[in-house]
Amino acid sequence: MNPKTALPALATLLHAFFHEWLVEQRNASHRTVQAYRDAWRLFLRFTARRRKRQVADLRLEHLTETDVLVFLQHLEQERRSSTTTRNSRLAALRSFFSFVADREPLAARQCAEVLRVPFKRAPRRAMVYLEPAEVSSILSQPDRSTPEGQRDHALLSFLYNTGARIQEALNVRPEDLHLQSPAHVRLTGKGRKERISPIWPETAQLLAALIQRNGCKSEESLFVNRYGTPLTASGFRFRLRQYVHAAAAKEPALSEKRITPHVFRHTTAVHLVAAGVDVTVIRSWLGHAHLDTTNHYAQANLETKRKALEQVDPSLRSTKPPRWKREADLLAWLDSL
Repeated sequence: MNPKTALPALATLLHAFFHEWLVEQRNASHRTVQAYRDAWRLFLRFTARRRKRQVADLRLEHLTETDVLVFLQHLEQERRSSTTTRNSRLAALRSFFSFVADREPLAARQCAEVLRVPFKRAPRRAMVYLEPAEVSSILSQPDRSTPEGQRDHALLSFLYNTGARIQEALNVRPEDLHLQSPAHVRLTGKGRKERISPIWPETAQLLAALIQRNGCKSEESLFVNRYGTPLTASGFRFRLRQYVHAAAAKEPALSEKRITPHVFRHTTAVHLVAAGVDVTVIRSWLGHAHLDTTNHYAQANLETKRKALEQVDPSLRSTKPPRWKREADLLAWLDSL
């Protein structure tokens, strides 16, 4: 390639992508930047090994459609990554090549080939949520006579009350709370979108007691560990597993469910649907970007479905089994269609 028309170094393009485009222009959250960074670390190291080069020696032209496809295959077959993880890694790669395509016309063809790599359809599993008795059993597990137990009980109550994502909850500071009636909290969700979530008086009391006990300032983290530093999501997941295990003695069905902090978000939504709250209100409550996401919760609550079915006029219900069930021969029924 003519030196005058050579493409910028890969390191230069990546630096521009992360600092100029992702952070300054897109104002991406720190978590998004970290996710993209991790994807690129994996991809560059894998490609360097495959091409028998040092990472520092890689150039843009070394990152082809084939390299991306082999990397994705490596994620699924060797690293045992889920389809969701595979797609998130691909999203990070595609975002970079889309950026380069707009910036460097000479690389447009290479970028277009990478951008044609499709996302995979992930199987949609049945939504996991908690029944009211299971929520109560888990909430009763923390020892509220200890600082950690009081914190965990308040955090669990907050998650169930607001339907917040775990990191949204852990980022809450006293200045985000309004604990007088009507109590509410300001949450910052994906894309740094803010929303206001109502708080029950009981939850407000728990949070007020926690603030008083910790003596935290308005700009400090509300939920902290024993060392006074912000509680991490992984740290709380560890505690939650212990509480679920203990609660399963009273509610055996819990042992068959994989309970994470996000399950409390699902539970909040399903219980709101069961209470008859309009899905558009729930969408605002949870901070969903699309109503279709919220509509999934309307399909999850079997009890709500059963009650709705019971409202059907009995005179409209069939008193005879379907004809195909009355046929002795299934083939005869098919022939009659």
